[in-house]
Amino acid sequence: MSEASVRAFFAEKAPDVTIIDQGVSTATVIEAAAALGVEPARIAKTLSLRVGGAVVLVCTRGDARLSNGKAKAALGAKPRMLGGHEVEELTGHPVGGVCPFGLSSPLPVYCDKSLKDFATVFPAAGSRTASVELTPDRLAALTGAQWIDICTLPEVLAEIVE
Repeated sequence: MSEASVRAFFAEKAPDVTIIDQGVSTATVIEAAAALGVEPARIAKTLSLRVGGAVVLVCTRGDARLSNGKAKAALGAKPRMLGGHEVEELTGHPVGGVCPFGLSSPLPVYCDKSLKDFATVFPAAGSRTASVELTPDRLAALTGAQWIDICTLPEVLAEIVE
């Protein structure tokens, strides 16, 4: 699966989208931002969560943090991050390349509203070196995602700490 399934996904649903393979690791937000020459916030990280008995994917901006309270209110239960093996088994993508495209099993996808702060964002594309550039609305449309508000941004976190 992995990058090949993402290429097949875009070939079918959005042939105009180009997969960018940087040839270097983009497995973390910091690595991806450096490789792409953008601020870390524009990296659209995909979180794999267990919520009650279901597994969901949440795309959010790279510098956002999951708020357990907001997530529980929006999703109905406290979310728990999946382990690496389970992530790859359920998505078909390795940790560091997880994205909502070309999944090995259908999973509900959510986009955090924090992505809307940018004209375009860069989600992974099924491998630790590949990504795509999309508008947040196109990301949501292509994946059938629902928009939710479950993250806290760094400036809000700083205000809480002060």
